[in-house]
Amino acid sequence: MPSSQQSAQPSAPAGRAPAPASVDGANPATGAALDLSQDVTTLTAAICDIESVSHDEARLADAIEAALRPLEHLEVTRDGNTVVARTSLGRAERIVLAGHIDTVPLTTVPNLPTRNVNGELWGRGTVDMKGGVAVMLRVAAELTEPTRDLTFLFYECEEIEATYNGLARIAETAPQLLEGDFAVLLEPTNGGIEGGCKGTLRVEIVTQGIAAHSARPWKGHNAIHDAAAVLSRLTAYEAETVTIDGLDYHEALQAVGIAGGIAGNVVPDSCTVTVNYRYAPDKNTEEAFAHVRQVFDGFDVSLTDAADGARPGLQLPAARAFIDALGVPVNPKEGWTDVARFSALGIPAVNFGPGDPNLAHMDDERCPVEQYASAEAALMRWLA
Repeated sequence: MPSSQQSAQPSAPAGRAPAPASVDGANPATGAALDLSQDVTTLTAAICDIESVSHDEARLADAIEAALRPLEHLEVTRDGNTVVARTSLGRAERIVLAGHIDTVPLTTVPNLPTRNVNGELWGRGTVDMKGGVAVMLRVAAELTEPTRDLTFLFYECEEIEATYNGLARIAETAPQLLEGDFAVLLEPTNGGIEGGCKGTLRVEIVTQGIAAHSARPWKGHNAIHDAAAVLSRLTAYEAETVTIDGLDYHEALQAVGIAGGIAGNVVPDSCTVTVNYRYAPDKNTEEAFAHVRQVFDGFDVSLTDAADGARPGLQLPAARAFIDALGVPVNPKEGWTDVARFSALGIPAVNFGPGDPNLAHMDDERCPVEQYASAEAALMRWLA
């Protein structure tokens, strides 16, 4: 359960109030501080410059918590390195804005501290996804009287195994903190809206042989050679394109790994081909796995990992209001994101945020600064 909580009554109505002149509140142990009165690009740079590789988000979570607690219109809850801030204004609708605060590790190519080069902010997290986090913080500070009640979720450990995911933990231990009518995950979408997401599953397909000396292969049976039939079916496979709510989701079935053999002079008695299926959100895991078993009928197929996708729900009133207010292109999310976790809670969700996802995790990760400002302005139009 949440380790700490602070509540406050909403401040007097003031419409869109300016952010505090300076929100400091640095944690004495870390010295990290964020000033929410800064423009969104400067704030993004400050957030990126607080390194927060997965499992090491404490300094950034401290800074976010310290910046939000003085805002009297918000109730702030801290759970591990996940921070939740909520308004309680009695509005007819509640919107959840969510973003993860961790990044993948830095590489040997220095890309921190951030730097602004010709109108682009360079550095780890500038795309995935500290620009979205900065936009959320700006909205949280600016809008004391939003037209809808708002929940801001800043969560840990999205970039690693799901067992550590802060959003998943809150959904399990304190789902009331995530209640809402519509959710926006501020993952990078190059400034467009991406509806729903595809599901994903992995299977292992095992071929069995008989071990023998490689000098006398006729005494055994080569399991790796049998894997050619598995690969042939993949090569011949024609993936579907499935249209949902007017969005075209392109399915994909791909070999992503192969393993076999125990020594350079032994005919292998086993070979495992790992296959990844990315499926449209009109299917659940059971249906997707049944399809894969059908494709590989006659082989030993076992399911090793799966996560359902999310239908876009673009026909719902909250989603239509969001699309109409933003006036930006709407596309399908071809990968998997945490919008699926909201979908599992019965909350329709979309992806929308600054940054080109093709540059995420790259040494040259960078984002045009105009996208940060545009994303902030779009959410203000919708919520103010």
